[in-house]
Amino acid sequence: MYQKFIINQDGLLKFGTVFMHMDLLNRGEDCPFGGGLWKIDTQRNIVLLYGRSFDFGLPDFSKVKNVDWHGVGGSPLPLLYLPNWPDESNVQPIII
Repeated sequence: MYQKFIINQDGLLKFGTVFMHMDLLNRGEDCPFGGGLWKIDTQRNIVLLYGRSFDFGLPDFSKVKNVDWHGVGGSPLPLLYLPNWPDESNVQPIII
């Protein structure tokens, strides 16, 4: 199982621990805005987002309207996207 995220057709950013990104979809949902991988950095108390979904492509964070925090413990945390993971020289904060 892997820590993955998707952005569904309603702009909902969803987190989970699944084998495939499509396992995060409910019946009737689609994922037109991509996805990737995530991990919690406990020292900085943030969620790091990186990579891309092989099923759905690169994440388009401009489409995110809401976040379902259940998959990362239920509490909102700052989100940072690392497009060149593991290189942290280019860090993009995700503002929702």
